[in-house]
Amino acid sequence: MTWRELTAAAGQVPPETTQQAVGYPALFVLVAFGALVPVIPTGALVSSAAVVAFHHQSPYGVLLVVAVSALAAFTGDLALYWLGQRGVRSRNGSRWLAALRGRATPERLERAQTKLDEHGVMVLVVSRLVPAGRIPVMLACLLAQMPLRRFARGDAPACLAWAATYGLIGILGGSLFSEPWKGVALAVGLTLLISAGPALWRRLRARREQQ
Repeated sequence: MTWRELTAAAGQVPPETTQQAVGYPALFVLVAFGALVPVIPTGALVSSAAVVAFHHQSPYGVLLVVAVSALAAFTGDLALYWLGQRGVRSRNGSRWLAALRGRATPERLERAQTKLDEHGVMVLVVSRLVPAGRIPVMLACLLAQMPLRRFARGDAPACLAWAATYGLIGILGGSLFSEPWKGVALAVGLTLLISAGPALWRRLRARREQQ
């Protein structure tokens, strides 16, 4: 998979214009950065890369996409957790810890803390697969002063499960269409639906309760 194939998966250039084989490092950087700063739809990126790999690589291409994405997500999570730990230990906190608090509502944080008490680090696996579930659980781990090593033991299988899930979505999109761009469009649509679905459901439920 090349850089231009990867950007084509995001709808920027056609895959036929591929030239340089630097797609996997680019995928790693984008997913790791997306774990730190939520400005990149990493799930859609992984699924799109899996579609491209499915059409243009060997049978091991999708496995490599999953492996690279899991490692990148794990690296980003550890970096964010380490930065959050510095904020917890500091009297004045930190902007990273404040950003985590701002992205987790009190209700979600309370539920995450309860689940962490009941299930331990295994809750990290579920949190990675549930839309908007990663940050509240990570914040709960920080407030509980969980050591980085223990967090890493729970986060590693969580990142692998997350990458495999979105890789399977990419395989689905790639297998249904002969043209890669159609598979990419389906994969991106599915990942966005998965991400936005719970929030939309909560809004609809809140409106029903107000009526």
